[in-house]
Amino acid sequence: FARSFTSTAISRYPVLPPADLDGGELNIFTKLNDNFSPSKLQVQDVSAGCGTFYAIEIVSPAFKNLSMVKQHQLVNKTLKEEIAGIHGLQV
Repeated sequence: FARSFTSTAISRYPVLPPADLDGGELNIFTKLNDNFSPSKLQVQDVSAGCGTFYAIEIVSPAFKNLSMVKQHQLVNKTLKEEIAGIHGLQV
């Protein structure tokens, strides 16, 4: 991913958002950051900038001991509104 950042800095966000995120990426990044306090979070629009398909990599203590299916369900629930308006999501 070209747009990723991890940080141990004290801030509002566990992971600081990269400056080059577009509006859709930043919206998804913020929701996931607020809900899961990840140690690593990457969000990238992989639909050539049209905002219809996003790739997400997230590492969070909130997923500890959860199956991959349950982790995906939690992410999908968090992004329910966003998912309604896009074609695909890769987690």
